[in-house]
Amino acid sequence: MSKPTIFTNARLLDPASGLDAVGSLIIEDRLITEFGTSIAIPKKGNKIDCHGACLAPGLIDMRAFLGEPGYEHKETLATAGAAAAAGGITSLIGQPQTNPIVDEPAVVGYIARSARTTSKVKVYTMAAITKGLRGQEMSEMGLLSESGALAFTDGDKAVADTQVMYRALSYASTWNLLIVQHVEEPSLAKGGVMNSGELATRLGLPGIPNAAEVIMLERDLRLAELTGGRYHAACISTASAADAIRRAKSQGLHVSCGAAVHNFSLNELEIGEYRTFAKTSPPLRSEDDRVATVEALADGTIDVIVSDHSPQDQESKRQPFAAAEPGIAGLQTLLPLSLELVHRGHLSLLDLLSKLTVKPATLLGLPSGQLKVGRKADLVIFDPDSPWKLSESNLVSKSKNTPFDGRPVQGKVLRTVVAGDTVFELEQELA
Repeated sequence: MSKPTIFTNARLLDPASGLDAVGSLIIEDRLITEFGTSIAIPKKGNKIDCHGACLAPGLIDMRAFLGEPGYEHKETLATAGAAAAAGGITSLIGQPQTNPIVDEPAVVGYIARSARTTSKVKVYTMAAITKGLRGQEMSEMGLLSESGALAFTDGDKAVADTQVMYRALSYASTWNLLIVQHVEEPSLAKGGVMNSGELATRLGLPGIPNAAEVIMLERDLRLAELTGGRYHAACISTASAADAIRRAKSQGLHVSCGAAVHNFSLNELEIGEYRTFAKTSPPLRSEDDRVATVEALADGTIDVIVSDHSPQDQESKRQPFAAAEPGIAGLQTLLPLSLELVHRGHLSLLDLLSKLTVKPATLLGLPSGQLKVGRKADLVIFDPDSPWKLSESNLVSKSKNTPFDGRPVQGKVLRTVVAGDTVFELEQELA
């Protein structure tokens, strides 16, 4: 039996129970064995003084493209795991648009085995709704779920065929599976490269109208109502989409949604003079839509916050804007940018952390996301107020495509713990 690790003088934060108090937490044999404000501290063990820093469940990022297999030149499970650990993320959920595509149980198994030997954090995967991500024929969702797939999505492609989505939601409702959709009507968005509007016109770039998002979403919500299936809109970015989700929730539908951190941190003006690092999918929207997204986070309409980590190599970004690949490398910037919602008074710290821990865990059926005796010790320790400046050079991800280079933020990850083991530690911050 190993000696216990004791974190003392920590601000314990547990969104699941509402705990926010200074106390201690003890880890033994990879498990949380005790925590609270007045627990007995063992005389022997590895004692770590948190000096008042926050100790919370490790973050869960339920939308990240991890590169491997097939796109190791953009990211690997090892580099993604290292970046996640530096960002306080203890569980990553990968997307199926790898090569080969995650539409067979063998690929799910391969990713799980590879991650166990190469990644510093826990890695899970979503599997494809349709074979080959072609949107035509359903994958074997039952077998994929049995092999470990947590949910089903066609990644950055929408399932456009209504009959296919109807069948997927119907099947999912029978087995309580989660269907995750990229809400963008592809024929309306076809050819678009940024948000439709005055700026797109001025830059001479084809736009993607807001309607492309809400049209797809409204169709899917009707299908969710018809089938009773569990439906999750991966990343909403518009006021109209938020309104549609609110109505669906008020009707008691089994629906949820997420928002990518860049869609509430930036607006379309970030594109400036054709900055490809600000090209995303869904695109950065108008300031009105950005504000509406923040409001939807504050009132609980948006359930989870995701990095939507989409690493791109230099060749994919150093292109004319229309030809460049969309995406931001977002694992290390997830927490500090999300904390802006707290510093600006939009969310309490517990409410923010719930969107990064217990809510994604609940949606995905993961036994994590909360401080609980007997659970694996997946933890993040952070200082929510420490100021620093985001820098491309400090990104651990294999790809460095970020529009946040030079942005001042508050909130540093000091230590990340996965199953009791420290996988990241900021030097000279904790004694």
